[in-house]
Amino acid sequence: MSEHLRTALTLAANGVPPLPLRAGKVPFGNCPPCAKNACGGRPNMKTPGPCLCPYPCHGWAAATTDPNVINSTPWVRAWWEAAGVAYHPGGASLTVVDLDNAEAIAWARASLPATRIVSTNRGEHWLYRGVMQSANAVRPGVDIKSLMQYARWLGPGVGVMAVLPDTVRALTVKDPSTALRAPQALSAPLGGRRGECPHRTPTYLDRGIAMAEQRITEAREAVHATVYRTFLAVLSTHGRCGCLTETHATRLFTAAQVKGESPRHCTDAWTNALTTLGLSHVR
Repeated sequence: MSEHLRTALTLAANGVPPLPLRAGKVPFGNCPPCAKNACGGRPNMKTPGPCLCPYPCHGWAAATTDPNVINSTPWVRAWWEAAGVAYHPGGASLTVVDLDNAEAIAWARASLPATRIVSTNRGEHWLYRGVMQSANAVRPGVDIKSLMQYARWLGPGVGVMAVLPDTVRALTVKDPSTALRAPQALSAPLGGRRGECPHRTPTYLDRGIAMAEQRITEAREAVHATVYRTFLAVLSTHGRCGCLTETHATRLFTAAQVKGESPRHCTDAWTNALTTLGLSHVR
């Protein structure tokens, strides 16, 4: 058994979906039947796991925790040829802040909460618990790798992994746009009161939003219904307590749109949830 295969099976057993990397830190190319996505790929290229073909095709989406796939003959051949191991952070409910140089690392130390750190050839990977949209060059020397992206496996790292902070999520938010704005003007808290949630702590709210994002992200069917039910659950808990802001709503909208929901459907689902709960008067 190759070292890469052994590493991959260990990762998979711990819920981290691996995939083999060729020299140059790139995934193996699609096999002939899948060339140029002729096979249709996976559903909208948003779902990881094995293709109908037996090869590790489709880049990040090839990542899987199925030991039967990882140990299959075509994959074993790939592991022997591989120059390294990668993994799908989003598939493990993780986000990697990829820091490429000393300046980026200095920024992270000054701006982000401490978390688990993995050393790289040029910098560091900061790992957080939670998922978000991936994006490159969110600031000089900084990439975000989570959903629909892969990261090199360079070891478990050191330190205690923290919950994904809003500071990192905000890095992918561009100038205000219709696509990712909540349907209400939530620049102030949603509801009449301000400050901490009266019945829970701010940590409870952040954990609740993270769980809601995960619920949407992990939906494999009935995505429309899942988005609506998730919005309804969040609003029923925090819609009146004065702690839910536009930042939180935008996180939920982003998770839904990564799953393929349109901005219009997100707006409708949010508005319908407000109406159901008698909160449609809130601005």
